[in-house]
This record gives sequence, C-alpha cells and structure tokens, in this order.
Amino acid sequence: MAGPPPKPWPTGEVERPEPLVRRVLAPNPSPYTYTGTQTYIVGDADRVAVIDPGPDDPRHIAAIRSALGDAEIAAIMCTHTHRDHSPGARPLAAETGAPVVGCAPLVLDDSGPRADASFDRDYAPDRVLEDGEAMTGPGWTLTALHTPGHTSNHLCFALEESGALFTGDHVMGWSTSVVVPPDGDMGAYMASLERLHAREDRVYYPAHGPAVEKPRQLVRGMIGHRRQRENQILRILGEAPHSAADFVPRMYKGLDARLHGAAEMSVTAHLLDLERRGLVGRSGDVWQTL
Repeated sequence: MAGPPPKPWPTGEVERPEPLVRRVLAPNPSPYTYTGTQTYIVGDADRVAVIDPGPDDPRHIAAIRSALGDAEIAAIMCTHTHRDHSPGARPLAAETGAPVVGCAPLVLDDSGPRADASFDRDYAPDRVLEDGEAMTGPGWTLTALHTPGHTSNHLCFALEESGALFTGDHVMGWSTSVVVPPDGDMGAYMASLERLHAREDRVYYPAHGPAVEKPRQLVRGMIGHRRQRENQILRILGEAPHSAADFVPRMYKGLDARLHGAAEMSVTAHLLDLERRGLVGRSGDVWQTL
C-alpha cells in the first residue's frame, strides 16, 4: 500500500486524462481512500455520464456541477454502494433530474474495518445494469462488467470507444482492494481479477489513485500477490492453529496500526475461501489445516 503523493492534490479541480474523460477529486482523503474518491465524467458533448459521484459533500457536488458546464447528465453511474462512492448520487440527481444507474442496492449491518466503507443505506437506483448491459450517449458507450469480490454488487464500466475501464475499488494502482466478509468474497474477487486479466483494456481509471497504464501486468501481479498470501497462511497454519488476528503481525510487518482491522478482514476472507475449498477448518475462532 503506497502512501499518498505530496500535496497539493487537485481536489475539486477538473482534470482531463483523455478526450472523453474528465476527473474530479472529492475532499475525502483517508488511509483507505488515498487522496479521495475520484468522480469521472464521460462524454464531450451535451449529454454525459457521471461515474461514482462520491460522498454526499456539498463541496464535491458543486465541483461536479462546475465541471459539467452546460452538459446534461444522461446517467449517474455507481460502481458499488460504499459511502465514499454512491451517496453523492442523491443530491446530484435531485439538482439535475438525472437517473441513477448501475450497481444493485446492497445493505448490510456489518460495516467492516473502516467507518467510510459502510454501505449506503439510502441508495435507490432508477435502473440496475446487468452484466454486459450498456449506457450510451453522443460519442460514448459504457458497458457494465459484473466484478464481485470487494462487494457482491461491484461493477466496472468499460468505455468502448477508447478502451478505458473504470474499475471503482476492484483494481487500484496504489493498493490492493480490501475484501471484507461477509459480503466481500475472496473467491469471487479472484475470479473477477481473472476476468479482467483476460480482457484487453488499454487503461484503468480507478476511484482512488492514479490511472493504471499497464492494466494486465498489474492484474497479473495482484493475482500472484493473493496467491502468495494464501500460501503464507497455509504455511503458518502448518506450524500451529491460529486465529485470524494472529496472522497480522507476521504477514503485515510495519503496517500502519490504523489498517490492522482491514488486514485481519483480508486474512479472514482468505481463510473462508480456503475453508470452502476444503483446505482449512476451524474450531471457534481458531483455524487449522485439514
């Protein structure tokens, strides 16, 4: 997990990574969101799409509106419903009349290891996109890819005209995605990574951190990293039974203490996947190899 770049960050400013794409950074930096959530505006004509409107923060909503100019929003599209991604859809829809389109609603009582990642209980899309379904506008087509793992309702959006993929929290260049049970699922996450690795996308635009210019290379490395973690868990369990928390100091040396909860959840996600595959078992909170 890389640290954030030196300030100043382009919070609230309009960046244009390519002709059909604008990017606006929300003012919500944290150890989990890097410099903040990046909202993307797709299209360069009078009807555009807004991807991941971010938190319900009036400063960010005003920055999005300013970036839009006179363009109409054809769709407000959400990759998933963590609170740093979808709540901004409500005020933006209320101000513009645009429909909310994208991932399915998902509400869990479990909020995971971080306060900003609990689920948006008020997310109510006008339309849920199925895998392979597309939204279109003048000069742009965004196709939904079902990529569960980080959350069960996670979508990526492929911009067909340029070969770009908006990856939400599924793939980020600065950090691996947090997989938090019970909704986060390591087996599903790995399958989704394999799905992206089989594609030929030119560039990834994640919700946090810089664009990924060599996406297949990064995804291949992420798959390998997760397999290494899995093997590490099996080696440690081969020595003696352990609880999930016991793995953190051995597997994540030097990790910021604020991230220990997320690391324990990641280990738990691996253990649950290994259990489903018949490789480990548990007695209470203690895990052992079979």
